[in-house]
This record gives sequence, structure tokens and C-alpha cells, in this order.
Amino acid sequence: MSPAVLLTTDNMAAGQSESFHQKANCLPEGHYQKGVNYLCEKGIKNVPNKYILPISDRPNTGRGALDNSHESNLKLPIIDFAELQRPNRSQALESLADACERYGFFQLVNHGVASDVITSMTDVSKRFFEQPFEERAKHMSPNMSAPVRYGTSFNQNKDGVFCWRDFLKLTCQPLPDAIPHCPSSPADLRKSAVAYSKEAKYLFLMLMEAILESLGLWSNSVAEEADSLKEFEDGSQLMIVNCYPPCPEPDLTLGLPPHSDYGFLTLLLQDEVEGLQIQFEERWVTVEPIPNAFVVNVGDHLEIFSNGRYKSVLHRVLVNSERTRTTVASLHSLPYSCAIRPSPKLIDDDHPRRYKDTDFATFLEYISSCEPRKKNFLESRRIY
Repeated sequence: MSPAVLLTTDNMAAGQSESFHQKANCLPEGHYQKGVNYLCEKGIKNVPNKYILPISDRPNTGRGALDNSHESNLKLPIIDFAELQRPNRSQALESLADACERYGFFQLVNHGVASDVITSMTDVSKRFFEQPFEERAKHMSPNMSAPVRYGTSFNQNKDGVFCWRDFLKLTCQPLPDAIPHCPSSPADLRKSAVAYSKEAKYLFLMLMEAILESLGLWSNSVAEEADSLKEFEDGSQLMIVNCYPPCPEPDLTLGLPPHSDYGFLTLLLQDEVEGLQIQFEERWVTVEPIPNAFVVNVGDHLEIFSNGRYKSVLHRVLVNSERTRTTVASLHSLPYSCAIRPSPKLIDDDHPRRYKDTDFATFLEYISSCEPRKKNFLESRRIY
């Protein structure tokens, strides 16, 4: 090829790249459907309009923006999992109940999950998103009930404004043959994900045992009540691996909008990059990462089951301009076919029933038909 042709080719490539940057704010819809990683790989220098939130919803200027006169970071209650297994369990249960009532969140330490299981899951998660788009795209689907799904935003079928986030959703049931449709690349993804999902499931069951006891609904001495954990053992488990790439203008968008989680409990493994914020005392506050700890939060189903005693709490995710943030969220609930309702033992004249029955199908139908906002699904279940 002649130097002239090479020069022309180089100029064309440079022109195409510049053209892409100039048109970043008005890209075809199909580009957004390919995810934020795809856009970053194309070298965008500005946040496209599709991701720019209204001023009222932006992280530093909108409703609920941080008050700079106060401490912006929050040290969540720390629950020592080991203490729940010891003679002073009653004190640990009181701390657990207080965390679920006041914060809806807590950090779980001394949980017993081997560091190599955590490290392997974190490492393979990052490598999945580092693969070429063509490899990631094999798992893209508009079907929100697909057992394995690579996607972007929150609900890319309905979101008016997209979130700065890509995700891989893995259905982890039934155990022990979890994640039968797991992506084949990276080659160690399934092995790491199965090992991690088993550990997360065990932690969930032990935490639910403690939560039921803290609500006065469970006792080791009552065999009938011990059997109540059986439904949770057979329950649903979704694992969502989240990737939040560096954003050129992080003040204009969010990694995830304010929302609550649908299940009983979510166990979140986050890396050292800050980003998670919860709404506490009418302010948005950042959760400080603790190495190897799980961030655990109450979901809508637990709020319904506890008849409002334990609260699911709004949380959101900030993005930054320098570092990719990767998290693994494990969402747990009853089997998809089971109805979620307030426990009859928590309903009386002083505490009337506050929520209608619901199930996973109702939730899926709701979020498939509208743009999810805040705690709207739970509000649709409330009895006024």
C-alpha cells in the first residue's frame, strides 16, 4: 500500500473517531443498547444526552444532594457474624434488629467466606467485562426473565434516561447444579460463580434464621418453626455482577438511580472503589467499603414480611472519572412461585396488615411495564 493511501486511511480513521466524539450526544439508540463499556471502548469524551439526568435528579445538584456541612460518609452498623453463633447471640440479635429498623443496611464481618472465594469472584467478574464486546454480546437479551443476561442501565427496555452501568445477571438456582447457563468465557467464571453463590446462600440462610429470631418468629427449640427455613432453602437467588466504568462527566449521571431491592436480603460484595450511597435521615451518604465485608440490605419482601418493622431503604450508585467500580450483588428471596405476605404473627389490633400479597411474577410484570422509580413497586403493594 502506498504512503499516500496509508495517509488517507489514517486521516479517515482519525476523522471517523473525531466524528464519533462530535456525535456522542446524539448517537443512534442501538449504540446505547450495547452498554457503557461499548461507548467507553469507542473513546467518547462526553456523556451522551441519553445518560444526562434532569438537574433535579443529578447527584450533586438535585433533590437530596449531599449537604457539605455534614460528614458525607456513613459508617454502617457492623454485625459480627461470629457473634451470632456464640452464647451472647442475644446481644448480636439486638444489634441486627436495630440495624434493620434504623438503617435497612449493615456490614457483615467475620462471615467465614474464604478469601480465595471472594478474590476469585471479584477477579473473574472484572475479566468478564474486559472481554471484547462481541464476547459479552453473546449474552445480551431483551428478555428480563432470561436465566443469564448481559445488559445495561437499570431496565434498558423502559428507562428514559440510561444509567452508567453494565451488568451480568446469573440465575443461581437450583443448587448444587447452579448457573447451568453460565457464560463459557472467561473459562473459570462458572467455577468461581458456583463456589461464591453457595457461600452467599449459606450466609443468607444463617442471617434469615437470625432475622426471624429477632422478629420473635423462630426458635431452635421449636421444630415447627425450624421447618420455616425450608422455603428459604429452596428460594430464589440471583447474582448480578455490576460494572461502572469511569465516566467523563460523573456529575451528570448515576450508576444506578434511587431504588430499593425486591427480595428479602441482598448481599453485596464491593471492591475498594466508593460509590454506594444510601438515604439516611433525608440525606444521601456514602457507604465506606470494608475489605472482604458484605454490605447487606433489607429488601421489599422483608419489609412486607415484617409488616413494615424492617425497612427497605433507597440507595443509589455514584460513578467517578478515574476508576472502574465492580460489585457482585446476590439477591435472595422465596421461590418464584411463593406468595410474599406479612407474617400473621406480626399482625394484631395495634399492627394491622400493611401490605398486599405479592410474588416474583407480579414484580417482574411491574418492572417490565414501566420505568422503575424509587420504591414504587413496594408502594403498589401497600394497604392504606
